[in-house]
Parts: sequence; C-alpha cells; structure tokens
Amino acid sequence: MTAVSAAQPEPAVDSPKPSVPKGQQKKTSVASRLVTLTGHWAVRLGLVIIALLWLMPTAGLLSSSLRSPENISLSGWWEIFDLNSSFPWVLDAGQFSTANYDALLANDVVTGSLFTTMMITIPSTVTVVVIGALAGYAFAWLDFPGRDWFFLLVVGLLVVPVQVALIPIAKLFNALGLFETTVGVVIFHTAFGLPFAIFLLRNFFGEIPRELLEAARLDGAGEVRLFTRVVMPLGGPAIASLGIFQFLWVWNDMLVALIFADSGNPPITVALQQQVRQFGNNIDVLAPGAFVSMVIPLIVFFAFQRQFVSGMMAGAVK
Repeated sequence: MTAVSAAQPEPAVDSPKPSVPKGQQKKTSVASRLVTLTGHWAVRLGLVIIALLWLMPTAGLLSSSLRSPENISLSGWWEIFDLNSSFPWVLDAGQFSTANYDALLANDVVTGSLFTTMMITIPSTVTVVVIGALAGYAFAWLDFPGRDWFFLLVVGLLVVPVQVALIPIAKLFNALGLFETTVGVVIFHTAFGLPFAIFLLRNFFGEIPRELLEAARLDGAGEVRLFTRVVMPLGGPAIASLGIFQFLWVWNDMLVALIFADSGNPPITVALQQQVRQFGNNIDVLAPGAFVSMVIPLIVFFAFQRQFVSGMMAGAVK
C-alpha cells in the first residue's frame, strides 16, 4: 500500500508585514509635536547664537582693518553702525577706507613674510601628504618584517611634544647649516607632521575592501599602479583632511618659526609679532595683516570643506 502525503507549502520568508489601519495607528499628541518643534528651533537658535559669538572677533578685526587709527583709538569697532539712522544696523560708510591695506602692501616686511609663509607651508603640506600616503599604504597592505613594530613606533611618536626636540634639532641644524633657513623649517614641520599623517592614512587605507585590491592585482596592476589608480582616488577625503590640518598647523605656527626661521625674512606670524614689538601702536598695519593671515587658511578650508567632512566621517558608518 502506497501512502501519498501532500507536501505542505513553506511560509514565505520575506512576507510583507500587514499594514496597520489608520484608525489603529499610534497618534502623536499636539503637545508632543510642539515639544519636538520647539526643540528643533531651540537647537537652531542656539547654533546661530554660537556662530555669531564665534564670528564676532573676526568681524571686529575686519572692521578695525578698514578703519583709520584715529577712529580705532576713539571708539570701539561696533561704532561702525550708524546709530543715528532709522535702521541702526546700517553701516556707517564714512568710517571705512582701504588706506590700511595700502599701508600693508607698502610694508615690505609683511608682504615678504606672506611669501615666506607660502614657501614654508606648501612644501611642508605636500611632502607630508605624499610621504604619509606612501607609508600609510605600506603599513596597511604590504607585508614586511617588523611592520607592526614600526607602526607602534610611529604611534608612539605622536605623543612626543615639539618642545622636547627644539634644542637637539637646533644643534643639529646649526651643524648642518640649516639653522635660520626655510629648508630647515620645512624639514622640521615635515618630521613632526608625518606621525599623524601615517596614522591617519594607514587606518583609512586599511578600510578599503581587500577584494577590490585583489581584483586589481588579477587584472595585472602592480603596487605602483594599484596605489595611484585605486588607493589614492578612494583615499581622497582622508588626504584632503590631512592636507587641511597640516596647512593650518604650519601656517599658524609661531614657535618653530620664531626659533628656526630666518629673522631677516620671517613668516607672517613672526613678522606681525615684530611689528608689535617695534612700533607698538601701528594698528593700521597690524589689523589688515592679521586679517589677511587669517583669511588665507579659511579660504583653503572652505575650498576643501566637502572632502574634509567626508574624511572626518570616514569609518563612522560601516
């Protein structure tokens, strides 16, 4: 006797969830909606207030750079608003002038210091990015003896303060003839920028899928082509973030420039400090010089803002 059993159909794995009728959906009370809306507006208002307070010194510096020394000595920068007008927020155009920037361009010390700062900042940034990218790729994807120990040494160098190395490197540069030279300052900034660069790029390059690199190797790509055609385009956000960090650190540096740079042709930070020491009250040169030295890093930051944000968020979401 043959028993025939009908096969029971298996339940669908991805069966759609039954929709909840509108009458049974959880309703949000009016009070809850008001609390949510108020919270959003409170956060936005708080951010706007913080942004205004943060930008207030910049606005004061900009207004001082456009006012005459007499007006600066007689009143504060907020006096640029015409309070006697029907609209108190209207600027008093009579107080503004470009004479301070004309004096700045006529000052050979300040204009030369801007060129010197560029000659220090650009090579220091490019060198750190290039060497850091190569070393980061090597630590992430190349196997060589002592790789992990060398990387731990690089991580350990992150905690070494700059002040510890000032005297030994000053003696070394003096013996090599690099003291008070632009090359010496570039070498110093490059050496102290590489540990962070290698650490950042190694961690970023390590998140690249191994299958992608293996597929490129199967297509005949060597290590150089793999690095230039695959790793570098994918590491663009991290490289841009590193470039912004390094540019800002070197541009705003004063300690290293004060010790190792040429005193006759100093960077902008040292040049402005010398102007304060020598003349004391030459605000017509100091205000526009300080504003220009602050605006250039801001332009670099906003130019690479999108890549910077992407690099900061890299690795936050798998």
